Amino acid sequence: MADLELLKVSKRFGGVVALDQANLECFAGEVHGLVGENGAGKSTLVKILAGAVPRDQGEIRLDATPLNLMRPDQAIAAGISMVFQELSLMPDLTVAQNIFFGHEPTGKDRLISVRVLRERCYELFDEMGIDVANPSQVVRELSLARRQMVEIAKVLARNPRVIILDEATSALGREQAEWLLQYSRRLAEHGKIVIYISHKLSEIRQVSDRITVFRNGRDVGVRKRGEATTEELVGLILGRRISRLYPPRETPLGDEVVLEVRQLQVPPRLRGVSFSLRRGEILGIGGLTGQGQDELFRAMFGIERGHGQILLNGKPIVLRSPRDALERNFGLALVPEDRATQGLLLPKSVSSNISLSVLPSLERFGFIQKQMERRTVLAQMERLGIKASSPDAPAQQLSGGNQQKVVLAKLLATAPRVLMLFDSTRGVDVGTKAEIFQLLRQLAADGSAVLFYSTDIEELINMCDRILVMRQGQIQAELTEATRTEENLVRASLGEEIVTDRIAMIPSDSTTRVPEGSDTEVAS
Repeated sequence: MADLELLKVSKRFGGVVALDQANLECFAGEVHGLVGENGAGKSTLVKILAGAVPRDQGEIRLDATPLNLMRPDQAIAAGISMVFQELSLMPDLTVAQNIFFGHEPTGKDRLISVRVLRERCYELFDEMGIDVANPSQVVRELSLARRQMVEIAKVLARNPRVIILDEATSALGREQAEWLLQYSRRLAEHGKIVIYISHKLSEIRQVSDRITVFRNGRDVGVRKRGEATTEELVGLILGRRISRLYPPRETPLGDEVVLEVRQLQVPPRLRGVSFSLRRGEILGIGGLTGQGQDELFRAMFGIERGHGQILLNGKPIVLRSPRDALERNFGLALVPEDRATQGLLLPKSVSSNISLSVLPSLERFGFIQKQMERRTVLAQMERLGIKASSPDAPAQQLSGGNQQKVVLAKLLATAPRVLMLFDSTRGVDVGTKAEIFQLLRQLAADGSAVLFYSTDIEELINMCDRILVMRQGQIQAELTEATRTEENLVRASLGEEIVTDRIAMIPSDSTTRVPEGSDTEVAS
């Protein structure tokens, strides 16, 4: 008998069946991988286990004892804690206040002690073996990766028996993600039950003792470590086999320069970056996290105040705000890092979100033309294959992958000449990734230029025509077809020389199969 059992669990949201007689069995001392497309039911299942969502039917047993988990505090009391995909931190509290919220250490006078809070925080960080953040810093000031680390520390501070990690590495850099994989194994070795959810199948296969696959609200298979290849897992996840995750370039790349950046600076992180982007090109931006990539994209969309020059079709442009980028016929569009807080108005409808970026074009005599808006929205929903009960459904009801498609649809409605994507596949399932990659290739073939940042090295290598590797706010190396290898990308990220004396040894079809000057102000 398993130590943790979820048996015949069902859940409906209105007319949508999220879970249909789903099962999950986990043992103490194991990392149990959980995979499936967005909307397959895996996140709903673990939210039920964490007490965040009530189940309609089914049983939950821990050590053969039935649990009736209707609230998160009941799950916490039972020793079950979860790192949610969408962070649950309070942005205006400090790191320490967030981590120990609800079980704060007190002094002799029974009052919360700031000093003890800080000390407990540092003790926890030492136990975790990683520098998380300054305990006194307000969470709002942290990067997304740092916030994710605080979320993980918040869960570990309670020393739970069952630890649920829902896409916990999606916002982390390479080193932090590798730490979490190793720490998950360490937790299991100490008798914990670790449920590990990720769309990165390489992570799942590396860390999991067993893997349960979900599809259409049901568990459809369990595999032990080493039993399933990536191709088999993808087939179970999708219910079909796909031969091409990364579509090949089918049209020749021209020489026409669409965008040119000259000595762009955003002190102190971005320290003078220059590059050009050609029509129809997918240009990758790589490197370790926090090397100025965020500042680069924000300055190029008018969010950050920067200095340098940005030239569009050879003409300098001035960006004082994102509105300039969208409305002044510059043709720039940015898919931001965090779709929930930066890309969408979650309580608003799918229709409202998609039409938001093109409202001026839908206006006549001060009124929005509803029929024109409807046609625009439906065209974009069909183009991207957005799965929603209707255009009027709130965006927050959609799966993560479909939410990301709504963000893309909103921006593609503006017909951008330059599309910038900042870690746009974070937390997106393999099927949706394949659709996004196909869309990017089609956009490039139609003449759009794409600037593509990703924390996933495999995506950069297989999707990009060139890769610029950033380090300490500058471009450390440019990787072309002859030098575009994972080894060179890692070497450049660490400040080492790339290997240039051999052509990258990549089979011709391997990238397409499922893989094992002046100081002009540009923003103010």
